[in-house]
Amino acid sequence: QVQLVESGGGLVQPGGSLRLSCAASGSISSIYAMGWYRQVPGKQRDMVATITIGGDRDYLDSVKGRFTISRDNAKNTVYLQMDSLKPEDTAVYYCNHKRFFMAVITDYWGQGTQVTVSS
Repeated sequence: QVQLVESGGGLVQPGGSLRLSCAASGSISSIYAMGWYRQVPGKQRDMVATITIGGDRDYLDSVKGRFTISRDNAKNTVYLQMDSLKPEDTAVYYCNHKRFFMAVITDYWGQGTQVTVSS
């Protein structure tokens, strides 16, 4: 099992910045990708940013140039730096880790953290 604990959400004005953190613990040796997803009520959960153990990054088109995903291997923590925030970035943000073990891929999710962009 993998446990994910998120932090860093909150209320910010348009144009502001926030940094989300996700600390992983447990059976993390077989994790091959980490990422952030977001969801608003009544809509599907969308990928925002992902990073593989090899360092490859992928971003939702609407956040490219504004959000940056990074990781600190020593702390088993992945971050999402969000700059130039817009009201449409308002959502619950979820940390995700993907684990490949015994030929099975398992998704692990954090509890979610609310990000609200409003004046």
